[in-house]
Amino acid sequence: MKTHELIGHVDSDCFYVSAERVRHEHLRHIPVGVLGNQGACVIAKSYELKARGVKTGMPIWDAAPLCPDAVFVKRDFRWYEVLSRKLLGVIRSVSPQVEYYSIDEMFFDASALREPAESLQQRILQEVGIPVSIGISRSRTLAKLMSDVRKPFGCCTITEKEEIENFIHLQPVEELCGIGSRSTRKLHQHGIRTCWQFTQANRHFIRKLLTIKGEALWWELQGEAVIPILTERKKHKAIARGGSIGRPSTDRERLWAWTVRDAERLIEELDFHRVLVGELVMKLSYKTAGDWSRSVRFASPTCDFDKLLEAAHRLHLVACLELQGQAVTHIDLIAERLCDRGAEQRSLFEADEGNSSIAQLKRATNEKLGRFALRSAATLPLTDIYNDEAFNYDVCDIRDKTCF
Repeated sequence: MKTHELIGHVDSDCFYVSAERVRHEHLRHIPVGVLGNQGACVIAKSYELKARGVKTGMPIWDAAPLCPDAVFVKRDFRWYEVLSRKLLGVIRSVSPQVEYYSIDEMFFDASALREPAESLQQRILQEVGIPVSIGISRSRTLAKLMSDVRKPFGCCTITEKEEIENFIHLQPVEELCGIGSRSTRKLHQHGIRTCWQFTQANRHFIRKLLTIKGEALWWELQGEAVIPILTERKKHKAIARGGSIGRPSTDRERLWAWTVRDAERLIEELDFHRVLVGELVMKLSYKTAGDWSRSVRFASPTCDFDKLLEAAHRLHLVACLELQGQAVTHIDLIAERLCDRGAEQRSLFEADEGNSSIAQLKRATNEKLGRFALRSAATLPLTDIYNDEAFNYDVCDIRDKTCF
């Protein structure tokens, strides 16, 4: 593993909103929200909108009264990807190693950076049109923490040990990437509330409390870069498609339509990555703040749509029986136990799954006419979704990112 003297983190400020402002200048300096979940939910907000009390995830009917003069626009991930990759290109032009972490965040080797972070920041603003915050330090954890603290449109470079210690004295431990609410509660129970207190705890104790990932953060906060920059995404351990279904629903037909939609999107990814799935997991979230999940294990790994759909239907029927009319808010299908196509020993009598005449026709038609030009009839209850171009492309369809 190559070590870097300095690691940088570039984090776009209000990326979705900033992207909309690149092509719609009239949105600058006014409250703006970007809507997802069939236009029912705010998935991104400008700083002006945030100042009026609007939060990410807030329903539009709650957000609008808080800021009657706000402008709300539908999401457009195809456009956001255009600017994301343009940002990636600028960073690659100044660094030999860059990690495409997420649509709006990148890590890079800053050791060879020939210009101040502020100059890179201005260049990105001029060439991409997106304001970013930049952190540079001796580990990626520190670099990300610094860019977060300096938002919006700030820069922070701290490399000396004493300066790093002074910096982490002030940072709450929950601000660390990788420390969620459960880990925060565990740390608070032991009196660990700041990043500095985290570094003062016994390393072996941190590992016992938070596993090897917690120990890696302990080293990173000491200025020891133990989490590498990944210039290529590792192989998927699992592939998932799904998410919010918009308004909560108890309609079995509509819930099944969403499941089929997720299955068709999942097949796209299995085909792209040339993998077979050994186990299909269905996960549901419902309005009473609960989660439900079950799985089906295949006799042999498959990429056959009919087999996946049959397994999904069995899971759907079990969910309907066990949830007893609970209003579902999210549906996810997760392909697990993946293996490369061709790597699995198969019977001489098995068909070449995924290459049936119907599968080939469907794939060729959609490549020529549009992503969902040919789709399962079971998805007809979602005509409102398929007629809205905003939902033909999602953030998970943007490939090569390392965060998911």
